[in-house]
Amino acid sequence: MDESVRELLTLDELTNRVGMSVRNIRFYTTKGLVPPPIRRGRSGYYSPDHVARLELVQELQAHGFTLSAIEKYVARIPADATPEDIALHRTMLAPWQADLPVEMSRAELDTRAGRTLTDDDLTTLSALGIVFPTRRGRYEVAVSQLSVGVGLLDLGFPVEAALAAAEVYAEHGRQLAKQLNELFRTMVWPVYREAGASADTLRGVVERLKPLSIASLVAAYEAAMDETRREDIARRAR
Repeated sequence: MDESVRELLTLDELTNRVGMSVRNIRFYTTKGLVPPPIRRGRSGYYSPDHVARLELVQELQAHGFTLSAIEKYVARIPADATPEDIALHRTMLAPWQADLPVEMSRAELDTRAGRTLTDDDLTTLSALGIVFPTRRGRYEVAVSQLSVGVGLLDLGFPVEAALAAAEVYAEHGRQLAKQLNELFRTMVWPVYREAGASADTLRGVVERLKPLSIASLVAAYEAAMDETRREDIARRAR
């Protein structure tokens, strides 16, 4: 076997590598989400590109993307994208919060909250980005923020205000994400790519940027709020 084949994976090796069934791999291949196997004689082999694309599909599924949405997302990735390019897509999809949400039942959530939560309470906590219903009465909970949310509930924070705030966050969040993503794609990514940086290096850059980006957003928000208050005071003084 020549060296190029030694670097490739058989179908069994691929299923073990990505933790996916043969049936699913073949299904995603027919859907064009991954390229067909590389033929060496009568045998089919799989490259790091196949691995990267299948791992991306898994990441998109974990974020709740439908098959149709996954197809559209993958279609935007150039056919000549390297495994490092695709790995960076996965990195950008990863949650930016420090703590991943914890799944729990309604009873476990009530216990963690310290009281029985009403449906309105859950709606408010969901709008605040703290509690999200998933399946069969279970919830994903940002545990580190739960006490803050419950404290707001105890102070009578109106559900209507939480829902309105959620719309504001979503509207401006989408625009901000697009702009930052474009900045990274056009000004950061090319520099590291031309330097031959590995996928691990790119992931490290993104992971270190996350807390800095969040801190910068908080600082910008605080500055804007201060400016807004000053403008409001000046208006009232006229």
